[in-house]
Amino acid sequence: MRFEYPYLLWLLLIPLLLVARHIYLEAKGRVPHMRVSDIKPWTAGNSRVMDVLVHVPFALRTAALCLIVIAIARPRSSSQVEKVDTEGIDIMFTIDVSTSMLARDFNPDRLSAAKDIAIEFIAQRPSDRMGIVVFAGESYTQCPLTTDRATLINLMKDVQTDLIEDGTAIGNGLATAVARMKDSDAKSRVVILLTDGVNNSGEIDPGMATEIAKTYGIRVYTIGVGANGEAPYPVQTPWGIEMRRIPVEIDEPLLKGIAEGTGGRYFRATDNTKLAEIYAEIGQMEKTRTSVDSFPVYKDLYKGYAIAALICLVLELILAALLRRLV
Repeated sequence: MRFEYPYLLWLLLIPLLLVARHIYLEAKGRVPHMRVSDIKPWTAGNSRVMDVLVHVPFALRTAALCLIVIAIARPRSSSQVEKVDTEGIDIMFTIDVSTSMLARDFNPDRLSAAKDIAIEFIAQRPSDRMGIVVFAGESYTQCPLTTDRATLINLMKDVQTDLIEDGTAIGNGLATAVARMKDSDAKSRVVILLTDGVNNSGEIDPGMATEIAKTYGIRVYTIGVGANGEAPYPVQTPWGIEMRRIPVEIDEPLLKGIAEGTGGRYFRATDNTKLAEIYAEIGQMEKTRTSVDSFPVYKDLYKGYAIAALICLVLELILAALLRRLV
């Protein structure tokens, strides 16, 4: 059993303090009492029973308070494991994080636009396994294939420039993505490779990476990101950030060759809207059934504690009324 709001269990200190106060007052002889003219109930040998019964309403009230605290902390059980079948494909986002991705021909810039649209796509496809590879002068895996949407989205938000050596190693980025997907048994495996430049670094040739992807049956969708002609780019100067126009250089023949060689498609995205077109294309792709362990399966238990608290309160009222009649 676990609690949804475990910090609320600190409220159990309140009934403990009430018990301590009750014991203290009892020891000091300050417990309220009544004088009666007839002491037959006590002389009949029931005095010990009455001494105990007078404390029962307080005990019931304290128990009710404890049960209420436990109920609002929302106890849940997780003894079951549910195995479900889902339909989906494996998708690896391979994103260029070179400094040129900070150009502002997209809103607010190329990298931020790519991340925002990818996050929206991730949130809309709960059945697919997805991962993230980033590359600049070299490449690394930001997130392996997973169905954990929250983790995937958070790691996508953390993608930024200046984390690795600058440059554009398209071959390295594609090869890393393929290495992460080659052992997958999904019927459809897709790499979405997004870049705004020309391959100028890395140890792996893009052509070789393409052949490797083709060998493993991995389809690659390539996206060339950048407006036609020139784009505004922020440059740090002694007087602050200055926007300068830089030429947009995208190796479209290379990106088309990668896409066509693996059965994918090349897209040229010149603004945020066109960047989203590739996701509509992926949505039409063939899906495959995969078995996913979804655990734990939680069952709320707070209702039982709430009902028990209510019973304690009702019993307290009934017993208190009876004791008032007896004394």
